[in-house]
Amino acid sequence: MDTNKGLPAMESHRDLHIWIIENLKMVPVPRRAYRNFFEEHCYIVLHVPQSLKATQGASKDLHYWVGKEASRDAEDAAGSFVQHLQEALGGATVQHREAQGHESACFLSYFRRGIIYRKGGLASGLSHVETNMYNIQRLLHIRGRKHVSAAEVELSWNSFNKGDIFLLDLGRMMIQWNGPKTSIAEKARGLALTRSLQDQERGGRAQIGVVDDEAKATDLMQIMEAVLGCRVGNLHATTPTKSINQLQKPSVRLYHVYEKGKDLVVQELATCPLTQDLLQKEDCYILDQGGFKIYVWQGCMSSLQEKKASFRRALGFIQAKGYPSYTNVEVVNDGTESAAFKQLFQSWSGEQGKNKNPRGIGKLLQVKLDVGKLHSQPELAAQLRMVDDGSGEVEVWCIQDLRRQPVDPKHCGQLCAGSCYLVLYTYWNMGHIQYLLYLWQGLQASAQEIKALSSNAEELDLLYHGALVHEHVTMGSEPPHFLAIFQGQLVVFQGSTAHSGKEQLTSATRLFHMRGTDNHNTWTEEVPARASSLNSSDIFLLVTTGFCYLWFGKGCSGDQREMARTVVTVISKENKEIVLEGQEPPHFWEALGGRAPYPSNKRKGCVPARGRGPCAEGWLSPAGLFAPLTACAMLARLPVDMSGFQPRLFECSSQTGHLVLTEVVFFSQEDLDKYDVMLLDTWQEIFLWLGEAASQQKQEVVAWGQEYLRTHPAGRSLATPIVLVKQGHEPPTFTGWFLTWDPYKWTNNQSYEEVVEGSLGAVSAISEITAEINNFQMSRWPVSGRAGPLAQQALKGSEDSSENELALGPKADCGGASTSRSTSTSTSTSTSTSSYPSSPRCVSNGGLPREQLMHQAAEDLPEGVDPAHKEFYLSDSDFQDIFGKSKEEFYSMAKWRQQQQKKQLGFF
Repeated sequence: MDTNKGLPAMESHRDLHIWIIENLKMVPVPRRAYRNFFEEHCYIVLHVPQSLKATQGASKDLHYWVGKEASRDAEDAAGSFVQHLQEALGGATVQHREAQGHESACFLSYFRRGIIYRKGGLASGLSHVETNMYNIQRLLHIRGRKHVSAAEVELSWNSFNKGDIFLLDLGRMMIQWNGPKTSIAEKARGLALTRSLQDQERGGRAQIGVVDDEAKATDLMQIMEAVLGCRVGNLHATTPTKSINQLQKPSVRLYHVYEKGKDLVVQELATCPLTQDLLQKEDCYILDQGGFKIYVWQGCMSSLQEKKASFRRALGFIQAKGYPSYTNVEVVNDGTESAAFKQLFQSWSGEQGKNKNPRGIGKLLQVKLDVGKLHSQPELAAQLRMVDDGSGEVEVWCIQDLRRQPVDPKHCGQLCAGSCYLVLYTYWNMGHIQYLLYLWQGLQASAQEIKALSSNAEELDLLYHGALVHEHVTMGSEPPHFLAIFQGQLVVFQGSTAHSGKEQLTSATRLFHMRGTDNHNTWTEEVPARASSLNSSDIFLLVTTGFCYLWFGKGCSGDQREMARTVVTVISKENKEIVLEGQEPPHFWEALGGRAPYPSNKRKGCVPARGRGPCAEGWLSPAGLFAPLTACAMLARLPVDMSGFQPRLFECSSQTGHLVLTEVVFFSQEDLDKYDVMLLDTWQEIFLWLGEAASQQKQEVVAWGQEYLRTHPAGRSLATPIVLVKQGHEPPTFTGWFLTWDPYKWTNNQSYEEVVEGSLGAVSAISEITAEINNFQMSRWPVSGRAGPLAQQALKGSEDSSENELALGPKADCGGASTSRSTSTSTSTSTSTSSYPSSPRCVSNGGLPREQLMHQAAEDLPEGVDPAHKEFYLSDSDFQDIFGKSKEEFYSMAKWRQQQQKKQLGFF
C-alpha cells in the first residue's frame, strides 16, 4: 500500500507488518526484531490474513501499541497514523488499542513464542548496526500461560520470586531459573522462549542451562552468584496477576454514545442477553464487557466524523467510568465484526436486515457428499457434526440402581426421559478404530443418576484404556450423529420404565411427536396427551386403549409420512388408523381431552431441527440434513454462513476456584500442548481437549465447560453438547476445525524433562565454564552491579561472533510481577553448546608434531596430552593447515560442529 499521507508501502505477501513511532514518524521494524517492544515508544501492528481458509469472511486487524513510558505525543501520532491506515485499507478492518502488559488475545496470538519488553527507547532512531550480540548481560522476567512475555528487570536477586521464571542472559550462556512454585507447563513455555532467543539472537550458538533445583545445579548456581552476588534472605512470594475470570464476563452493557454540543452523551440501551437488532446502521455504539474490554461498533451509514471520533469517544467513556487507562479498546465496523464481538449476542446473522429471520435461520445448500470424504476431509465432518454415516457398532447401557445395565439390542433406540444412558459407538477412521461414548441425560433424571452416569462412564473408559471420546448430551439437544446411529428408530418415552418392551405403554392415553424425513434425521418423542401439543407441520401417533391413530398434519411432507409408517411399529403393534388434519373422528378429540388451539401455520417445506439453543441447527428442508444413503453417497445440507459464528479456542485454568480463559486467535494444532486443557467453542458444541500430561480430572474439566456455558454473556443453552477429547484420540469433528492436522505430531513428542536433558556434551560445557570461573578466581559483583575484569573475561563472548543485527536499545532497569503454580523439580543440564575448552597443559611451547596426535589412541598419546582435546596441542601453523581455520575460530563453533570436524580429521 502506498498513500499520499506519508504512510509507508507494505509487502503484499506478508501477513504481519510492524512500525515503530520514532520522531513522530512511522518507521518499519525489521522482521527479525518483530517481538521486541520498547517501553518508551508506540507501535503500529497490521495483520492481514494470508491463508485461503482464514480470509473467508475474515477482516484485517490494525493495532496501535502504547508502551508504559511512551509520551502523549507519540500516542497521539500513533492514533493519527492508525486512522490514516484505516481509511486506506477500507472498512474491512478491526482497530485495537493495546497497552503494555494488557494486550488483547488477538495481539498476543501473533507472537507464538512470546513477546519481549525492552527498557528505554531508541535515542538515535532505528538502524542496522554492527553489534556483538554476545556482549550482553541482562535479566529477563518470564511470565504468562499460553501467551508468554519477558521483561527486562534489575540485574539482582531482589528481582526474583518463588512463582516465576527468570532468564540470566550472559551472551554465550543463558541460564533459566525456575521458581519452586512454577508448574511444569510454565517451565516448558519459558524454555521455549529461551530457546527461541538462542536461535534468533545467538544463531543457535549460545548454550542453555536450566535450574530446577538449586541444590542439584551447583555449577549453574556458581555462575549466577558470580554475576548476581550471594543471595541474602529468602525469595519474595509471587504477586498474583489480575486475570479476568469467567464470572466477570457476563456483565455486558450496550450504550448509544453521541456528542451533543461539547458534551459526550452516554445512553444505556440494554444489558445481556443482547440481540443484534439493537444495532442500528445509522449510529455508533459502545459495548462494555465488564470494564475489562470496550467495543465500539460503527454502523455502515454512520457519518465519517463519528467514525473518526471512535477512539476518542472510547477513551472518554473509559475515563468517565473510572476504568484503568490500559483498558483494551476494539473498534469494529458493521459487517466485519470480530468473532469475540459476535459471541456477545444471542444470535448473529451475516446479513443483518436482509431477509432477516428472528430465529437465526441461515441459508442452506444441498450438496452431494461422498461418505468417505467425512474422514478424508475432516472439515466437512466438523461442519456436519458427523464422524461417519452412523453405520458403526452401537452398544447401550441404562443407569439403574446407580450401575450400568446393558440394554437389549432390540430396544437400544428406546430411551426414557427419567433415565440416563451410555451409548458406545465404534467406527473406523483412516484405518484406525475409534470410539465415541455418548452420555445421554434425560430431562427427568435425578441428580443422583446424573452423577452415576459420569462415574460409570469413567469405569467404561478404563476398560478401553482411555480411548473413549466422551460427549455429554441432554435430551432434546442431541447432535445429528446421535440420531443417525439409531437409523430413525430413536423413541424417547416419558418416565423411567424398564426396557422390556411390554412395560413401556402403561398409561391409558399417550401421544408421540414424530419428526424427520429419513432414517438419519428422524426421532420420536412422547409429549403431553393434549390437543395443544399438536402441530400442523408434523406427524403424531395417538395410542389409546383399543385405538391407535396416526395423525398427519396439513404441512407434513411425503417423506415424513413414509418414515412415520416405519417408525410407528416400534411404539405399537396395534392396527393404525390414519387420520388427516381436519378429518379427525370424535374419539380422537375425546382421548386428548377435547379440542384446543395448536400451531397451525405451515412451515414452508421445512421441519425443525433438534436443539433448543439460539442457533442449534437452523431448519431442515424435506430432504433433511441427510437424505437416504446409497453405497457411496448421501445428500447433505451445509449451512452457508455457519450461523454467523466462528470457532474460538481458549486455554483453561482455575484461579481461586473459578474458570479463567485465555483465548488463542488464529489457532492451529501447535497451540495444543500436552500440559493444557483447551476449550474449543464451535457454538453448536463445546470441545474440551485434555493434554496427556494435564493434571486436571475429567469431572473438573467437564465442570469448566458447564461453567463456560452458564456464564456466557450470550445466554447460551446449558444443554449444548460438551465433548471431552483426549490427546491422541481426536475425532474428525474436532480436527476439522483446524487448518491442518498431523495425526502423528505427538508420536515422538519430548517431555519437558527430556528437553531439559539436552544434547550430548552439554554438561561438560557447563563444567568448562565453571572451570574458567575457578581458574580466573572470578570476583563477585560489587554494589554498583558491574563485574570485575576477570569476571568479564570469563563470561565474554567470542570476538568473531558479531552479526548485522537490529540495535535493541540502551540497557535500563525495571520491576515485575507474576503468577504461581504447583511445585516440580528436576536436575539441571543444558542444550546446544559453544565454548572454548579449558586450557590443557601444553607439552612444548611450539606444539607437538601432528603424527603424534592424529589417529592416536589415548594410551599412545604423549604424557600430559588431554585425549578430549588432542587438536589443542598442534602448533598454530599446523592447526591452520589441517582445520583450515585458527584455533579461536574453531572454538567459537558449536560443540557438535567441533566434534564432527575432529572425527573427520582423526582428532576425536
